[in-house]
Amino acid sequence: MPLEAVMIIADNSESSRNGDYQPTRFDAQADSINILFDSITQGNPESSVGLMSMGGKGPEVLSTLTTERGKLLDGLHRTKKKISGTSHLATGIQIASLALKHRQNKSQRQRIIVFVCSDVTDDEKKLVSLAKKMKKSTIDIDFVLFGDLDDDEVHKKLEAFNNVVKGNDNSHLVVIPPSGKLLSDQLIASPIMMGANAGAGAGAGGEGMEGGGGGGDFGGFDFDPSADPELALALRMSMEEENARQARQAQSEQESSNKTNLEGIQEEGENQPLLNDQGEPSGSGSSKKDSKKDDDTMDTS
Repeated sequence: MPLEAVMIIADNSESSRNGDYQPTRFDAQADSINILFDSITQGNPESSVGLMSMGGKGPEVLSTLTTERGKLLDGLHRTKKKISGTSHLATGIQIASLALKHRQNKSQRQRIIVFVCSDVTDDEKKLVSLAKKMKKSTIDIDFVLFGDLDDDEVHKKLEAFNNVVKGNDNSHLVVIPPSGKLLSDQLIASPIMMGANAGAGAGAGGEGMEGGGGGGDFGGFDFDPSADPELALALRMSMEEENARQARQAQSEQESSNKTNLEGIQEEGENQPLLNDQGEPSGSGSSKKDSKKDDDTMDTS
């Protein structure tokens, strides 16, 4: 997994009370955010995760970038009591980008994951302009659009944003309509968590799911990750750990090889004995002869 700084934006608008995802849309988000935190921090222990809400009176930073799960859980608990109003998508993304800008480790890749389960009041032109700014700032934006939304306009706006911001397939729009499966299980099998290994329609049954054409290549295990999301995630983590182990082994072997080559290089006079045949220190004979020769020359003159 890459080294990342990730801001997660939860939708705590009035629509998040809906029960089309059990027990509610907000609780389904909370479960998914917990899974996302595990995936990001276990993939790279130096990655950090922050949390925001975008409903109510306006966006609120619930937790700055951290590696402590408890801070995110505390933020979710406090936000559950503030479910109200409509979502403020554009403002939420802008504030999240500022939080990423002030990350301590500048080598972390910037990423924002937005959960959307309500109408988007921002117009498409404004969102497209914001998408251009995010792309210029090299910030990846992932959208999780879920819930039984009657307005197709939301999908259209998010798709327009995604078409502008995505680069190198690092930004995704995942549409997850209601079903008998948990939101978190379907998210596990999505490109947001599985990357290029995710199936084209895995777990969502919607056109918003992106990824490979088949079930994905999991180190020789070719199957649909939506059939067993937890197994798919375990396989991915196992492959990443094995790749990291092989990289460390190759580096260790390279260092050992370099060390052996250096040890094989002998310095001049390294094998010369300490004393010569006359019992004098090695190398002293020639210098004494030269000195005697100089003295004879001086006497002759």
